[in-house]
Amino acid sequence: MNDMWNYRDTTWTADRDVVGYDVEATDGSIGKIDEASMEAGASSMVVDTGFWIFGKKRLIPAGAVTGVDHENEKVMVSMTKDQIKDAPDYDKTTWGDDTRTAHSEYYEPYSRY
Repeated sequence: MNDMWNYRDTTWTADRDVVGYDVEATDGSIGKIDEASMEAGASSMVVDTGFWIFGKKRLIPAGAVTGVDHENEKVMVSMTKDQIKDAPDYDKTTWGDDTRTAHSEYYEPYSRY
């Protein structure tokens, strides 16, 4: 079953912290991981996009991750930079059921496996 809030392969993050890793969209780098959650059913990463989209942060569900390269400290996702740029804004202070639903609806097509 597809669950966008879980990693496709749990070995990618088992006993490893991906905070600080670069995030690679299908068409290039989009920023660095600022926070990462490995919580079952709620796994995600918060990406600091820096100046690329004016310092906005994007929460990306774990299901959009297609690979992790620990040697080079990179996480690959199944989206383009523009698809990530167009995603809902993430604000930790307002995160809740409504914002999770908005993220789920937006990211669902990118989290199929």
